[in-house]
Amino acid sequence: MQQRPPPSTPVPENWQTALAIVAHPDDLEYGGAAAVAKWTSQGKRVVYLMVSRGEAGIDSMDPSVVGPLRMQEEKNSAKVVGVDTVEFLGYPDGVIQYSAALRRDLSRAIRRHRPDVVLTINHHQQFFSGHLNMADHRWVGLAVFDASRDAGNRWIFPELLDEGLEPWNEVRFVAVFGSTVPTHVVDVSEHWETGLDSLREHKVYLENLGDVGNSPFEFLTAHAREAGAAIGCRYASYAELVLINEAF
Repeated sequence: MQQRPPPSTPVPENWQTALAIVAHPDDLEYGGAAAVAKWTSQGKRVVYLMVSRGEAGIDSMDPSVVGPLRMQEEKNSAKVVGVDTVEFLGYPDGVIQYSAALRRDLSRAIRRHRPDVVLTINHHQQFFSGHLNMADHRWVGLAVFDASRDAGNRWIFPELLDEGLEPWNEVRFVAVFGSTVPTHVVDVSEHWETGLDSLREHKVYLENLGDVGNSPFEFLTAHAREAGAAIGCRYASYAELVLINEAF
């Protein structure tokens, strides 16, 4: 099979507000945080929403301890890239399922925050390496796409109207970072180190990955250099754009 050429089309930046929705604390720091740092430096507002608290992420520690710990690490991480609002839905880590309830809860957040764009991470079955992507990432990603459209339909989840949340039909696209089929790219040359610094805020989590804890910075930087080379800059992040209410 012939490989497609690397994307060179920039992710549009003529927007003001983004809602980033992912399954776990640290998901956004694996590739998307540098882009967030770039956009907040431009004066854009980005809000983080974690579907779980990441409580099942450290094998040697009890989830009752890990959940609050990882929530705080994510808040610290978000501040590094200029994000001051981090919310958690509290779904059980590791067993998140695609459901109408998840779509409703994400639609609620979209109606509350009224973003121009939504950000998430790879929802495909595999990572670039060929390894299996975990179920939480896949189901949350699919729910993000559907909720981005659901939020604009007053007759889907009409109970949200009773909460005073009017439909929001202005999500232009969902940008998927770390996708195995990227379509666009973000030049993050001036913000790459800031993105890595945000990942470093997950101190306890990274320490408990053992030897693996040193490798994220290396492989993320290698991918960013590769993406940057494709468009003639030092560092870049690939993204897959899924159109909701805009044609390019």
